[in-house]
Amino acid sequence: MILYLDASALVKRYVAEPGSAEVGEALAHAALVGTALISRAEVAATLGKAARLGALTQQEAIACLQCFREEWPALMRVQVTEMVVTRADTFAWEHGLRGYDAVHLAAASLWQDALGEPVIFCTFDRRLWETAGRVGLALHPADLPALLEAWQAARSHGG
Repeated sequence: MILYLDASALVKRYVAEPGSAEVGEALAHAALVGTALISRAEVAATLGKAARLGALTQQEAIACLQCFREEWPALMRVQVTEMVVTRADTFAWEHGLRGYDAVHLAAASLWQDALGEPVIFCTFDRRLWETAGRVGLALHPADLPALLEAWQAARSHGG
């Protein structure tokens, strides 16, 4: 299996939160794992924000960031080229995606085209997940809307 992780999925590799088990499961079955080059900055920014907001201690965030940086070279890094940005432009406009979400989708889509093999797109953003399916990428988690609803229900019941 060839797996593409957007930043929302990649963070779950380093921070224990809802979705971490699903990312771990996907990684365990992946022969090749990739992400867009921009994920490096996105993951660092997310970990820093988690520390500033108190979701992680400073020490936890630093440990997560260090682990991420150590594993970064093992990831296939899809370059953000003119071709990626051009496709992202189209995806952003046609599907109402945010900029970096469109870049992730374009990177995964073009990677799939280049490989000539299915790429499984892993994200925890519902709009991005739905759009990825519409543009021909396989999806992980397989039923993100149900997972998001279950997590929301658990949160609202104090679970």
